[in-house]
Amino acid sequence: MAFSLLLLQPLSLPNSTNYSCGTVTIRCVLSDNYSRSSRVPYELKYGQSRVFHELPSGLKMEVLLQKANPQRMVERGSSSSNSDLPPLLFVHGSYHAAWCWAEHWMPYFSRNGFDCYAVSLLGQGESDVPVDSVAGTLQTHASDVANFIQKGLRSPPVLLGHSFGGLILQYYIAYMGKQDSSGLPSTYYPDLAGAALMCSVPPSGNSGIVWRYIFTKPVAAFKVTRSLAAKGFQTSLSLCKETFFSSEMEDDLVKRYQELMKASSAMPLFDLRKLNASLPVPSCAKSSLEILILGASDDFIVDIEALNETGRFYGVRPTCVEGVGHDIMLDCYWERGAEVVFSWLKGFLQ
Repeated sequence: MAFSLLLLQPLSLPNSTNYSCGTVTIRCVLSDNYSRSSRVPYELKYGQSRVFHELPSGLKMEVLLQKANPQRMVERGSSSSNSDLPPLLFVHGSYHAAWCWAEHWMPYFSRNGFDCYAVSLLGQGESDVPVDSVAGTLQTHASDVANFIQKGLRSPPVLLGHSFGGLILQYYIAYMGKQDSSGLPSTYYPDLAGAALMCSVPPSGNSGIVWRYIFTKPVAAFKVTRSLAAKGFQTSLSLCKETFFSSEMEDDLVKRYQELMKASSAMPLFDLRKLNASLPVPSCAKSSLEILILGASDDFIVDIEALNETGRFYGVRPTCVEGVGHDIMLDCYWERGAEVVFSWLKGFLQ
């Protein structure tokens, strides 16, 4: 995610290129310092595969998938059939892509009987790049996720969003089971089996976090702004570590993820000025949807007040995982968050 109100604006003039999708040619924008051939490739793990889901626009969205491992389920003594469990669909935040879930969490939940899917939002990872200075809006990103669920999955999934991916998920929840006609084309948001918001930007956006940091933690405010607005995390290993991970994280792992993050984003996810003007996300009627709100005690970006704000919005008591940084799925203690999510899943799926 980004921190200040003016973050994630492109720093250079874009170059143009063309992509063909069937009979439709789409003009896409690539930034000066970005090319598909120069990105750091992510090597998929055993049992994982990559597909591309074509959206109504003709642009293609990268999807990583890993089916449930029935042999490991037998070894672990699981009594649940794979068909009994909903699929899990993961949505990343800024400077990340689908690969961040493929590293630890997709193998973990696959071993525990879940079919796992992770999308790379447009302009991120291996997904196509739209013709604009930013990848989309809250609405367009949520619409893309909804389209994949409608066309690519056979049953309602549990949707899990991290950081700004959590904010996208909140927009989805507001329209779940409804038709959103505010954009063109209109979008239907299929029902979900559950939703998990992890280290999520709160419903009001990140402006409240900005002001709290400025007045209560000015040094941290400077570091986070330098790290994310000026993209200092891309060149400073120590700043990258402090921003995204716990202090125990080994430098070689931080370096590896730093390189993957640098290569993940062809453009910002949002125009933050327009995003903040559109918030808070629409409130939703009380429903039976199971929601998990998960934070991390060592999160350098999303503070405890933001976590509690999200909890109040949904009437859910948040859970805070001790000793883990913002990237709860990549941290050296990634199992702690995964185990909380698995326990939550077992609690309402039994």
